[in-house]
Amino acid sequence: MPTDSTLLTLFLCGDVMTGRGIDQALPHSVDPILYESYIKDARAYLQLAEEQNDPIPSPISFDYIWGDALKELEKRQPALRIINLETAATGSGHYWPGKAVHYRMHPQNAACLAAAGIDGCALGNNHVLDWGYKGLTETLETLDSLGIKTAGAGQDAAAAARPAAWKLKDSSRVLLISMASRYSGVPGTWAAKEAKPGVHFLDDLSGQSIREIKAQIDSLKGPNDVVIFSIHWGGNWGYEIPPAHREFAHRLIDEAGVGLIHGHSSHHFKGIEVYNGRLILYGCGDFINDYEGIGGHEEYRGELALMYFPTVNPADGRLARLEMVPMIIRNFRLNRASREDARWIEERLNREGAELGTRARLTEEGVLQLEW
Repeated sequence: MPTDSTLLTLFLCGDVMTGRGIDQALPHSVDPILYESYIKDARAYLQLAEEQNDPIPSPISFDYIWGDALKELEKRQPALRIINLETAATGSGHYWPGKAVHYRMHPQNAACLAAAGIDGCALGNNHVLDWGYKGLTETLETLDSLGIKTAGAGQDAAAAARPAAWKLKDSSRVLLISMASRYSGVPGTWAAKEAKPGVHFLDDLSGQSIREIKAQIDSLKGPNDVVIFSIHWGGNWGYEIPPAHREFAHRLIDEAGVGLIHGHSSHHFKGIEVYNGRLILYGCGDFINDYEGIGGHEEYRGELALMYFPTVNPADGRLARLEMVPMIIRNFRLNRASREDARWIEERLNREGAELGTRARLTEEGVLQLEW
């Protein structure tokens, strides 16, 4: 049996959106102009958050937004810290026409990611190209300059498909593959081509897609490598997991050799499954955003966030344990959730996990442990 010394603990979370109001609160800000239907100035999102809770002492420091999450990261010392970055880091003014929302932060504000020691960003999502190809290029260059690896977007199809890779002490590796699904509002025109920048695009959930993913993994994966498949899929609201998503996730594990599925797009967490010993996070929910003060969908408690700390066996990707730390977003900052809020999360995870064969148990320390 594997021992703790041979196991691998990771930090994963859902969408990290540090644009708009958060960008305006950070030390360096882009032009606040927006091209949304109702709000035309990004500073309005900062004002909404302050009206909802308390004044935000801007400019905030680069580590401010992480709040209590930094203590958890320091305490647990995960081998890797991986997020889905849903914000372009660019000063480009060439917004993508026809999209309802465009997220960007000043490139110098990307230092907020380094402040939390982020190792890798999944970029296969529906916002990385909000500010055009120039914005994508600047985002990739900015993250590279900070030593943060990326997957899911690039200057051509090969670069967009190339996984981020980290070598571990025992010579095994963690490979991060990131894909943007058509079913999460990603325009088909964003698909990277042989000589065209874009995202690693998942056109459908067919057997052919599985075979293509398997071929890529087979060409890269060593005997003790763990493959994380990060996928942006589904809508923003609703707990339902379509049968096609479950089948696709199962086939990724059974046929393609994926060890862990990191799903995101929903603005709230969804049910969790452990299939053939491998973890499937169907929807991690938002982790950092500027949505305070925006009404609608209150029943989903989108202000509540989870830090996911899966511990896996690198030899086969099997899950040894999953601990989740409940957070709440207030004043553009992550704060430890109250026990009452943690109980609410526990109840929802149990309700949504019943069909998936999982339960969450809240410990005395306020941590949620997954049972399966």
